[in-house]
Amino acid sequence: MLWFALWLPLLLQFAVPLALLAGVAYAGTTRVIWIALVGLTGVYVAAISLAGLWLVLPWWLPNLYVAGLLAGVARAWPRATPLERPSSVRGWLMLAAIAFPALVAAVIVMLALEAREPSSDAVDLRFPLGPGSYLVANGGNDTLVNAHLSTLKGERVRAYRGQSFGVDIVRVNRAGFRTLGWLPADPAAYAIFGAAVRAPCAGRVVAVFDGAPDMPPPETDRAHMAGNHVILDCSGTWVVLGHLERGSVAVGAGEDVAALAPLGRVGNSGNTSEPHLHVHAQRPGTAAEPLGGEPVPIRLDGEYLVRNDRVTTK
Repeated sequence: MLWFALWLPLLLQFAVPLALLAGVAYAGTTRVIWIALVGLTGVYVAAISLAGLWLVLPWWLPNLYVAGLLAGVARAWPRATPLERPSSVRGWLMLAAIAFPALVAAVIVMLALEAREPSSDAVDLRFPLGPGSYLVANGGNDTLVNAHLSTLKGERVRAYRGQSFGVDIVRVNRAGFRTLGWLPADPAAYAIFGAAVRAPCAGRVVAVFDGAPDMPPPETDRAHMAGNHVILDCSGTWVVLGHLERGSVAVGAGEDVAALAPLGRVGNSGNTSEPHLHVHAQRPGTAAEPLGGEPVPIRLDGEYLVRNDRVTTK
C-alpha cells in the first residue's frame, strides 16, 4: 500500500501531465479533437494543482505544466487541420475518451474550489510556526482536500471528531521540497522537524502529553493518535497542536500562555507517516475523550487554509 501511495503521485502528477502535453504539441488529428485535448489538459492540470498532494513532487510543477501547455498550443495551432468534426467511429470514440476525463477533472476543480469556504464560522488564530516557507498538506471543507473530514461522522471515530477541520502543515526548502530523498527514515531529514511551535492564541493549557517516541517514517504510532501534543483553552475553544517532538513540550497543564509563546517543536510522534504540524480547534472535550468535541473551522492569520496553500513567514 505504501509503495502504491508513493508511486501514484508520479503517475497522476507527472507522467499523465507530460503525456497530455506531448499530445497537445505533437498529436496529428482534427482540430475539434485537438481543441478537446487542450481543454482536457488545462482542466487536468487545474485539478491536480488544487487537489493533488504535492509532497513527493514540488508544488511548483503545475506552473511548468501551464507554460508547457501554452508552448504546445503555440507549436501545434498553425499545423492543425481545419475545424471539422470527427469523420469516423474511431474519431468519435477518441472525442468521447477525452470528454469523460475532462468532465471528471472539472468536477474535481469545482469541489476543490468550493472547499475553500468554511462550513461554519471559523475561529481566528495566529500562525503557529516561525520564519520559513510552508505548504498545507490537509485543509479545507471537503474530504477531497482534507483527510481529517473522514472523522466527522461515525461512531467508530467519535473520540477523534474534534480534528475534522484540522490543518496539516509541512515546511519546504527553497527548491519546494519537504525533504531530500524519497521517504527518509530519519525524521530529522525533513525540513519541518524541530521547528519551533508557538501558541496560536492566548489561553490556558488544558492538557499536555510528551511521552510518545518520534517514529521513523513511514511507521506510525496508533496507540497515541495525536502523539505528543498541547491543548489550549482559548476563550472557550480548545486548540490542539499535535505530533510534537518528544521532550520538546515547554508548558504544563494549568499554565496561562500568551499568543506566540513557545509550546514545543515539530516532531513525528503519533499517527503520522512523516513530520508535520497538526492544528485543529474544537469545542471542549471530556476527560475520557479530549479530542471528541464538536469541530470548529480555523483561520490562521486571517486565512482559511486549504490543501496546497503556501504560507511564507518572516
